[in-house]
Amino acid sequence: QVRIVESGGGLVQPGGSLRLSCAASGSIVSIHTMGWYRQAPGQQRELVARMSSGGNADFADSAKGRFAISRDNAKNMVYLQMNSLKPEDTAVYYCMAYILGSTYWGQGTQVTVSS
Repeated sequence: QVRIVESGGGLVQPGGSLRLSCAASGSIVSIHTMGWYRQAPGQQRELVARMSSGGNADFADSAKGRFAISRDNAKNMVYLQMNSLKPEDTAVYYCMAYILGSTYWGQGTQVTVSS
């Protein structure tokens, strides 16, 4: 059984910053990929950023230059540092972990960018 738990969401003004954290726990030997997706109301879930265990990262075009992803493989954690936030970044942010052929998701954390 694998459990994914996100934290760090909230309300922030445009131009502000937030840091999301995600912890994976349970019967885990190793995690190939950990990352973040988001889903705004009425829209499909989309990739924000993800990182392999070797440190290779992918970013959505909308996140490049503003967001940074990092991992602590020993702790099975992944972080998303979001800077220069825009109202269009408002969404529920979901953490994911790809482990031995299966994808696990957290329950999501709300990020709202508004003045």
